Amino acid sequence: MNTAAAAASTAVDTIARTCLYEGYLLWPYRRSALKNTKRWTFGGVFPGGECADVLGEPASITTEVLLEHGGTPREVAVRLRFLQVVDRQVVREGPNGPEPVDELTVDGERHLAWQEATEREVLIAVTAPGGPRHTAIAIPKGSQTEHLTDSAGRRVGSVIRSWQRLTGVLTYESQPTEHGVDRLTVRVENTTACPPPDPADRHARERAAPYAFSSTHVILHSDEGLFVSLLDPPERLRGAAASCANRGVWPVLAGDGNGHMAHTVLASPITLYDFPRVAPESPGDLFDGTEIDQLLVLSVLSMTEEEQAEARACDPRAREILDRCAGLDPEAIAALHGTIREFRPSAAPPAVATLEDV
Repeated sequence: MNTAAAAASTAVDTIARTCLYEGYLLWPYRRSALKNTKRWTFGGVFPGGECADVLGEPASITTEVLLEHGGTPREVAVRLRFLQVVDRQVVREGPNGPEPVDELTVDGERHLAWQEATEREVLIAVTAPGGPRHTAIAIPKGSQTEHLTDSAGRRVGSVIRSWQRLTGVLTYESQPTEHGVDRLTVRVENTTACPPPDPADRHARERAAPYAFSSTHVILHSDEGLFVSLLDPPERLRGAAASCANRGVWPVLAGDGNGHMAHTVLASPITLYDFPRVAPESPGDLFDGTEIDQLLVLSVLSMTEEEQAEARACDPRAREILDRCAGLDPEAIAALHGTIREFRPSAAPPAVATLEDV
């Protein structure tokens, strides 16, 4: 990994991972929960053509940002990150061989058929000014088998995880807007071959999800160049910032910066402010950044044994949440109650307006 890419990974990995898994699985973290029957709702980039037309889903995303480079070519690391849906099938060893089942219990541990996700990343190094450059996205079809054995060592079933072939194109281009400043455009398009969805099928979107890029994010980093805030740009660049068009993602400054500029930009489907941070008191991923960690942790701890058993059987990441919450001591839970980050003097009261001032 080159220097620019390593710096980008270090600076924004925590917040980027939080955004990547936003909505992945919601409390009560069970397959039977109504809110978890519709998944992969953030940042979906679906195959184009008939699939996108029938589903009404985007087949591409575009992010545009400004990079100040001072008239000297600068290297830019572009990282595309997304989740790929993984189908999890459970099979039981029957008298006539393996047979698919909805769930299987082995020595008291349940295994449910459902869906998971795995992280995918495409990394390229480009130069600004420069482009256009087209990079192919190619994820081969594959599967993994996890054999399930009982206490006697006999194989009683398997969990088969499989994923579809994904293809797409990442396009990068930079164009000067004024001296020493370029507008960088990154476009991500899904070109995957997908079975035509049935418009009458209310589950058509869920059936097409394994062919989509889910929770699609773009991270840009430059060691020497500086990205300009689109939320609060310097006065001289307000017009250029307003001309940037973003579709499907929202770019914000990340890492360290001076308020108006930074070396890293995170473009995600989640609306954020510049320089987002994950609270240091947070015990880990809960997949719902719009909720309060303390409330979610206490809700997890209040789940019944039956509810916890189902959550554990649904997803390995749900199992991690349950174990992590159960391991928190009272001090760690109390730390989630609230923290004042800084104290600042209050602003002076505004002067009273008079009729002559109006």
